[in-house]
Amino acid sequence: MAQFPFIQGHRGCRGIYPENSLPAFRHALNIGVQVLEMDVCLSSDGEVVVSHEPYMNSLYASHPSGNPVLKSEEESLNLYRMMYSEITKYDVGKRGNRLFPEQRAVAAVKPLLRDVLALGEEFRRTSGKPVYYNIEIKSDPSEYGKSQPSDVAEFSKAVHAVIAAQVDWSYVVLQSFDFQVLKYWHTVWGSVNLSALVEKESPTNVLAELGFTPAIFSSSHRYLTADMIQFCHAHGMQVVPWTINSTEEMQRFEQLGVDGIITDYPNRAPMIR
Repeated sequence: MAQFPFIQGHRGCRGIYPENSLPAFRHALNIGVQVLEMDVCLSSDGEVVVSHEPYMNSLYASHPSGNPVLKSEEESLNLYRMMYSEITKYDVGKRGNRLFPEQRAVAAVKPLLRDVLALGEEFRRTSGKPVYYNIEIKSDPSEYGKSQPSDVAEFSKAVHAVIAAQVDWSYVVLQSFDFQVLKYWHTVWGSVNLSALVEKESPTNVLAELGFTPAIFSSSHRYLTADMIQFCHAHGMQVVPWTINSTEEMQRFEQLGVDGIITDYPNRAPMIR
């Protein structure tokens, strides 16, 4: 696969603007980020929605009335059981996020994947700069038939169709923690760049479980070692750890030879200044 730019804006730029929102993706592009990282779920009417969870998160979501979504309400606000027109009535930015005190509190809704891609492609056309996309299918076997389709094929086909209609595949990485998703994409669309998301699994085990070599090994930076990076490179995999938020750690992992990093704070990355 081609070498993507080093810095990837996690959920746009979660540390600065509401996660997975158009304001976050727009700001990331404006400060020099060229890889937009995001998550996708499905609505009840089959729309591909950019959202980390398949429900309204009580940390930052608000009801149409303006009242905060309560933790006890999350399960009932399942995106897969909601029409997209209903989803857009919930604000996900005005309250801010207490976990990210620097995040600007602005009005935002969960956007459609096609709207995020349209934003990126318009930026590419007007700026002349390339824009890349790292798109995570939020899939979990325990949620099959609950907050997502029971078949990974249905989920995958919906996501593939949106991307294929708007973006050249050389600018796309498809990632997932669910290896059934990655296996499906490898079998059906073998030329797509795939990234195996893990927390602390070794690359040896990932290769054994997948049965093929993904383009990228993407683990939590907390468990990533120099030996693992060397192993991945020797076996034809790039290494993109998540989620690194300090300038010092970004520089340390760059020196260790990773091929990119995912960060909530791309503004702290000296690589794009």
